[in-house]
Amino acid sequence: MRGKKRIGRGEGSGAGDTATRGHKGAKSRSGYSRKAGFEGGQMPLVRRVPKYGFKNRNRVEYQAINLDVLQKLAEAKSLEAIDPQVLISNGLVSKNDLVKVLGRGKLTAKINITAHAFSDTAVKAIEAIGGTVNRI
Repeated sequence: MRGKKRIGRGEGSGAGDTATRGHKGAKSRSGYSRKAGFEGGQMPLVRRVPKYGFKNRNRVEYQAINLDVLQKLAEAKSLEAIDPQVLISNGLVSKNDLVKVLGRGKLTAKINITAHAFSDTAVKAIEAIGGTVNRI
């Protein structure tokens, strides 16, 4: 097995003198580090492409849970009440997620649901079956 090449350890080593860095130029100097996105003097992609769009810094990101998922969970665990803690313990959301219940699927179990937000269709479906909606 060949050992690591020892660079800059004298002429006899074959890797002395320029220490495999070639002659002159920024790359041969100590302390050189290329800027991120540098393309050899060509206008970098980041500057060639125009800026566009808008990111709302006040956006609230919810983890969506649909009624069909809640129905399966209620049947499997025979639950009458579902809150974020139950969803966390069953691995459906993470502990810091805000939960929003959406109206996809059919709900047949009468469930009391606690979440951070609800869609209008979800509220109608839950209340039509006799369940309750609690916003946190």
